[in-house]
Amino acid sequence: MTFSIVGRCAETGQLGIAISSSSIAVGARCPWLRAGVGAVATQNVTLPALGPQILDLLEAGQSPVEALDKALASNGYSQYRQVTVIDQHGATALFSGAQALGVHHAVAGEQCVAAGNLLASTQVIEAMVQAFEQTDGDLPDRLLAAMHAAMAAGGEAGPVHSAALSVVSELVWPIVDLRVDWADEDPIGELDRLWQAYRPQMQDYITRALDPTKAPSYGVPGDE
Repeated sequence: MTFSIVGRCAETGQLGIAISSSSIAVGARCPWLRAGVGAVATQNVTLPALGPQILDLLEAGQSPVEALDKALASNGYSQYRQVTVIDQHGATALFSGAQALGVHHAVAGEQCVAAGNLLASTQVIEAMVQAFEQTDGDLPDRLLAAMHAAMAAGGEAGPVHSAALSVVSELVWPIVDLRVDWADEDPIGELDRLWQAYRPQMQDYITRALDPTKAPSYGVPGDE
């Protein structure tokens, strides 16, 4: 009931996740990122605690494979989990438990890992990796291209209702953190529209946070 991609931009070092699910508010439970450390997508009867635990282990110097194995072993029920990891250098790890739902698949590509369950076919995940690798542009654009490719390849076996996009850079907070918690139709398209609206304002929000004296004026009451 979920498919996702974690990725890294080799030029900027940014880390990001795009994810979609038939469940409500997938962005509240499944994507986990930490600037300068890594990104983790935990899904399929997800245990949200796996995200921060794996990031802590990465920050302590463990490899993605080591961090993933240790977190899974310490929590139990790993047969129900599907988890993907990428670190700040682009190294990856992936896991799909034996009880992952329906047709499930996970593939590591160049600076990315895609995974999903209850899929229309395994080709959905292959298409995601290919789209990420072959798309030019900013990291959010490449992640969204992978999501659109997944839908074009058949997507989930059932309807998709929620989606999320998150990207971290050198700052301690996400520079992109957009969510569609529920849509009856096309949450990935709605997420893409949110990104297109947010894109021209993104740098302004960073600038005003770091130096309020340089904050742009938006013409609202009290804004001078």
